[in-house]
Amino acid sequence: MTIQLYGFWRSNAAFRVRVALALKHLPFEEIEVDILSGRQFDAEYAAVNAEHVVPTLVHDGHRVFQSMAIMEYLDEAYPEPRLLPEDLKDRAYARALASVSIADSHPLTVPRVRKHLGQTFGADGAAIEAWCRHWVREGLATYERLLSQRPAEPFALGTAPTLADIGIASQIALAHVYDMDLVAFPKVSALGKQCFKLPAFAQAHPFEQAGYRRRGN
Repeated sequence: MTIQLYGFWRSNAAFRVRVALALKHLPFEEIEVDILSGRQFDAEYAAVNAEHVVPTLVHDGHRVFQSMAIMEYLDEAYPEPRLLPEDLKDRAYARALASVSIADSHPLTVPRVRKHLGQTFGADGAAIEAWCRHWVREGLATYERLLSQRPAEPFALGTAPTLADIGIASQIALAHVYDMDLVAFPKVSALGKQCFKLPAFAQAHPFEQAGYRRRGN
């Protein structure tokens, strides 16, 4: 078995896949694609992922892209420990929680959106950052409301982390990238503390990646 992950230190989607691989205890080689420098558009990477995004998982030569699809693929290929609960209703809830970040919030902050804001609407760096912080905050607020309705015990669906917790943790990691605190979101913060106590989450954090450290941070 060989697993390669094309990712980048700042990629929120790559963070999610790193966590999933670690929870599954699956060793992998990460190949950096600097999405801030536009290397996702290089011909070599375009042959790997025609969407020009990260992450891409290569498993024994088979390519899978989009973080949700990758995590579900891993859960089917390596069923234990489970990322999705056995119960039908809980599986739907886990997917819904993960999708708040994966489908609703994070996509509004990715490089191609930031670039479009600047090129098409003349937004400067401060305006673009304010835009991103707004959508990160909206995602956190949504999670806070959802966790108020169904509190974490200690994770979103019980005693073990699932796809839901990976999604929420990725929203927290995105807040860290934009230097945002979680004071207004105590339930999200409490769940995040449970997640980041685990090496699978802590070691996958953007600020723990070699690419981040090379920037002199």
